[in-house]
Amino acid sequence: MKRLLLLTTLALTIVVLVAFNRASPPDPANLVGTWQVDLRPTPDAEPYFQAFVVTSVDGDSLQGTFYGSPIERGRINAAWGSVQFAFVTSDGSGPYNHAGRLEGKRLEGSTYSLGRGFLLPWRAERVSE
Repeated sequence: MKRLLLLTTLALTIVVLVAFNRASPPDPANLVGTWQVDLRPTPDAEPYFQAFVVTSVDGDSLQGTFYGSPIERGRINAAWGSVQFAFVTSDGSGPYNHAGRLEGKRLEGSTYSLGRGFLLPWRAERVSE
């Protein structure tokens, strides 16, 4: 009897969790705002903060600035249960490809500089909406 009760409770918990995940799809509009991105070059380096400003989200497009450069070709995909995004910026050394994901109230991402040849993982916290 105890085993049946435990299995029933487990099954109901799984049903509720699945229903909750389906009932609340991720909202790409949660990206809009100013984010403080930590671009430290190594894990043990001092924090190095730059702004990521998302001014608008329209369908699968994203506009704003990153590190003071305009976002080009910003794209969003929320079809996989999370808000994923990617965009390009550039400076005198060439293009930078950026990608990230909204994780709760923070961003996890990476930047790949084609001109300077580095790949940098980063995290960001929201500063304002």
